[in-house]
Amino acid sequence: MSLELYLDLLSQPCRAVYIFAKKNGIPFELRTVDLLKGQQHSNAFAQVNPLKKVPALKDGDFTLAESVAILLYLSRKYKAPDHWYPQDLQACARVDEYLAWQHTALRSSCTRAMWQKMLFPVFLGEQVPPEMLASTLAELDGCLQLLEDKFLKDQDFLAGPHISVADLVAITELMHPVSAGCQVFKSRPKLAAWHKRVEAAVGEDLFQEAHAAVMKAKDMPPADTATKERLKPLMQFLLK
Repeated sequence: MSLELYLDLLSQPCRAVYIFAKKNGIPFELRTVDLLKGQQHSNAFAQVNPLKKVPALKDGDFTLAESVAILLYLSRKYKAPDHWYPQDLQACARVDEYLAWQHTALRSSCTRAMWQKMLFPVFLGEQVPPEMLASTLAELDGCLQLLEDKFLKDQDFLAGPHISVADLVAITELMHPVSAGCQVFKSRPKLAAWHKRVEAAVGEDLFQEAHAAVMKAKDMPPADTATKERLKPLMQFLLK
């Protein structure tokens, strides 16, 4: 049976999984799960992932949730080149270190920046208090500084001289606030150069393909009443 990947490319971890699979020539069937339509809450999808989140993987009778777990499963099963998830103990530890950090740091600030700066006012018609947005953008700036100082340093990529899954996870996160008009790379030449290296390593066409939907998110028509009601819990969480 063929590999199935359940994705919505508006989601940053879904983009990381998509790019990794495509770049490494991994054959899969794409099963699109429209998050804004609430398809992740359907009974059919709950059979694949009871957590009701994307990405999700189905490989025969085996199912798997969580983007990092999926990336590592694909890397191991399909014997991706070593640089993606190195066998060297310390190089692997550097990748793991970033993946462990990003969940509660860059992921959170990038998601909040995108929603508060763009999707709340444009898609949901909800204005965000200026002081809240300013606080979110300041938090994002702090995370970007840590990304440069702690992880990238003077290296070509986050875990050393070659691209790894850490870079994929990081760049797909940063494209969230970029899609909302945040000038993430403008005053950070080191980060901007890293961005270009990652895009070149992935391939410009694949990179643009994976990010097409999120870069067009600002042009989405306003949400209808049902969508607004369905997204209320998310709104409450992201406006805390």
